[in-house]
Amino acid sequence: MNQGASGSSRLGLPTILGFSLSNLPLGALAVAVAVYLPPYFASHLGVSLAVVGGAWAIVRLLDIGVDPVLGLIMDRTRTRIGRYRFWMIIGAPVLMLATYALFQAPHGIGSLYLIGWLLVFYLGTSILGLGHSAWGANLSTTYDERSRLFGVVAALGVIGAVVVLLIPIGANALNRTTAQTVPDMGWFIFWLIPLSMVWMVFRTPERIAPETGMPHFRLRDYISLLVKPDLLRLFLAQMALTLGPGWMSALYVFFFTDSRGYTGTQASILLLVYVVAGILGAPLTARLAQKLSKHRTLMVTTTAYSLGLCLVLVIPKGSVLAALPVMFWCGFMAAGFDLMIRAMLADVGDEVRLEQGQERISLIYALNSLAAKIASAFSIGVTFPLLGKLGYNAAEGAVNTPAAIRSLEWAYIAGPIVFVMLGGACVVGWRLDAEKHAQIRRDLDHRDAQFAEAPILESLSGEPAIPVVDDKGSNSKG
Repeated sequence: MNQGASGSSRLGLPTILGFSLSNLPLGALAVAVAVYLPPYFASHLGVSLAVVGGAWAIVRLLDIGVDPVLGLIMDRTRTRIGRYRFWMIIGAPVLMLATYALFQAPHGIGSLYLIGWLLVFYLGTSILGLGHSAWGANLSTTYDERSRLFGVVAALGVIGAVVVLLIPIGANALNRTTAQTVPDMGWFIFWLIPLSMVWMVFRTPERIAPETGMPHFRLRDYISLLVKPDLLRLFLAQMALTLGPGWMSALYVFFFTDSRGYTGTQASILLLVYVVAGILGAPLTARLAQKLSKHRTLMVTTTAYSLGLCLVLVIPKGSVLAALPVMFWCGFMAAGFDLMIRAMLADVGDEVRLEQGQERISLIYALNSLAAKIASAFSIGVTFPLLGKLGYNAAEGAVNTPAAIRSLEWAYIAGPIVFVMLGGACVVGWRLDAEKHAQIRRDLDHRDAQFAEAPILESLSGEPAIPVVDDKGSNSKG
């Protein structure tokens, strides 16, 4: 463990698990909405492909400005029940309503229905995603503890995604059609949202740090976040590490069917293995970060991911058994990308609060989410036109030339490797290590003590804070 990084206390596992459970529906929705919902609208509800594609494009453009505004408002929110708890309570019913409207949509819906409810849906996910990340950064305040917490959060999100991928398999066994399966997913996620958030909202402690800087809005404080070198590096890393795997996902079906000779079912099985690997990859990457530090762990995982991706081309065509370990390796390494960046952003958030005297963590995560959304839009906007320029024909039943297949292979491998390695390179020479962060926390705690008798950790039930387990195994109240 890094010297001086762990502090004198650590959160108990029940607290971390209870807090992380709320990422289950977010992980499930990420897969359901991206993979299953658009084809469902086009195939079973009679919505034209043009309307589906146009609605998603319009909503993503409108959605770009939502996160920064939410981040600004969240950081300035103070209520009797807390800051982030308040927003999670608001976000849950918003997301439930949008989930019902989209997954139980009637036949013959038009573009206005689709655009309107997609806007509500992305508003709900933004509220819950930002609130959850910012709450986690304040719940775990030490260098190594953040790796541990965000590792469990990432693993629970992967489990949610895996369950959604398994629902169609179970539906087939029960002789349920695709038209029935997607609404089933919707009901599952609809009820998962409140059930997974009960423990977090009522029992997870929340710390609101005292503000010591200027209480009013100062534009230069927010502009400084956009030009702060450490944050710029993490924003660029987030864009690169979103674009790399997103590039691979966009070309995945074409590559594995047309280049590697797998059937659609076999390709889906391999994708499931890739996703399942994240259940182990997330917490074990977090453990590795406690040994190597976060930025070195990110460089290790990006390099290992790129090396694993190169092996895809040497696997015998059509061999599922040979592809399984390679896909597991790549999924295992990719699981560490997002959690390392989120944990490092929390550390920089402490530095920003020390400099400005104000909480900016919600805005920091919002700007990082904006970077990810921009990269996600480019993942399809760049790859599909590129394939066309390279001579690949994606039409069903089309026969491509060997030259077009080779172009597809180079595009599938080269794009993700370039961007993933760029993401790792963004943190080369990172200066905010465990020792420096420990000093920042000491300075913050000393200053906070001058404005408040002690940091307050409270649960909505009114009971004392959930016990925090110190390094010697004894319990203490926050």
